Amino acid sequence: MSTSTFSTAITQARDLLRWRSPLRTELWAARLAGALEPDQAEPFLRELVADGGSEARLTLAALAAVTAPAHHPVLDLGPDPVPGGEPGGDDDNDSVTATSDVAAAVRRAAAGALDTLPEWARRMGRVTCEGAWYGKADPYGEQVLAALNFRYENGKEPHVLVVGIDQPHGGLAVDALVEEVKFLDDLGLAAAEPGVVAGRVLDAFELGDRILGTPVADTLPGVRPLAVARAAGVPGLVRGPGDDTAERFAELLPGLPGAGEAFAKLMEFVGDRPLWWSPARVSRFLTVWLPREAILSDAAVAAMPEVVRAWTRFHGDQPAVLRRIDEDAPRLPALMADDSLASLGKRLARQPRD
Repeated sequence: MSTSTFSTAITQARDLLRWRSPLRTELWAARLAGALEPDQAEPFLRELVADGGSEARLTLAALAAVTAPAHHPVLDLGPDPVPGGEPGGDDDNDSVTATSDVAAAVRRAAAGALDTLPEWARRMGRVTCEGAWYGKADPYGEQVLAALNFRYENGKEPHVLVVGIDQPHGGLAVDALVEEVKFLDDLGLAAAEPGVVAGRVLDAFELGDRILGTPVADTLPGVRPLAVARAAGVPGLVRGPGDDTAERFAELLPGLPGAGEAFAKLMEFVGDRPLWWSPARVSRFLTVWLPREAILSDAAVAAMPEVVRAWTRFHGDQPAVLRRIDEDAPRLPALMADDSLASLGKRLARQPRD
């Protein structure tokens, strides 16, 4: 971390002390944390600790608010306080140098910093989740949105965290932003349980950590620290939550012979991403996946087009999806009868057993 970068951070922190906004300060700290590489963090924190001024202490406290585990109260920055208790001592430098983990280093360096800052700064991270929403970001659900609404403990600066979750690449976070609550008005999302939505946000970020090379928004790294801290602090977290879309659709299932069997295979295909239903995905289901993987009765094959049409109507009756069904569904019986399209597992499953 260069001296010029440190100087810029101090200058910006000086402005934030005048603004007196916990949210503005946390957003700034998230961008700062998102730009830190592990090998940059320790030198930067060392400079902050050595400086010891109000701007440096605000920076440390703000970084702690957006990088420390969110289940820790902000005034209790974790179990690893800086030896000696006061920022700026030799033990501080030793504690920062002792770990390459950014979050742990920030917690150590920031211990006690909040006690020396104005009261407004102590509200950083101290928020209540007041609602949650979840739904499609586009007509085909190729990206879904998870939204969480927060307010500080004094009731001020309400804000909404919105995370875009990609479906074709498995459900990873590809974008995130923090906006005013009125931003939700035009999104058309359905209300949901906050713990479930927060769990989906955390799952999406963790998946993104495991999958390299998927395009994400340039702004995502600068929002991620705050997004993860906010989501992790929501009470009643549900990790790996299920989706009730299939259950809500079940009552609309066509009353045809084989419809239940056909629907079971459709749900096996859509898996844990039922909101994603595009022309390309329905075509893959009818022309590739079913012939390759599914063993169906004649009644289920005959019912499948109507089941898929009903599923499409449930998802907004998109004309392009319905046209693709009309194009591909007539070929389904022939494709299902073509043994050359079946996977090895399907062929083995159809062999008679002794």
